[in-house]
Amino acid sequence: MEAVITLPDTILSSMKIRRSDLDQFLRRTLAVALYREGRLSLGKAAELAGVRNKWEMILMLDEKGVPLDYDAEDAEADLRTLRSYLGRQKE
Repeated sequence: MEAVITLPDTILSSMKIRRSDLDQFLRRTLAVALYREGRLSLGKAAELAGVRNKWEMILMLDEKGVPLDYDAEDAEADLRTLRSYLGRQKE
């Protein structure tokens, strides 16, 4: 899906963001806001933000002062993924 936003040049210059960086800035800002509101999971927020993995998203959230919504179930899922990955490394 594609969404189009029309911004006056005065807004863009006030934001102090280059046109070439605007798409990334808006995607990351939206990802942080939607995660903060509980509308996106960490993984989906990372996907929207265009970061390589959840860990980069965690760092971005920390920089913005957004607390991590991470429970025991999330930790168990991450441990399973890590164990699976480490098991493949031995082969």
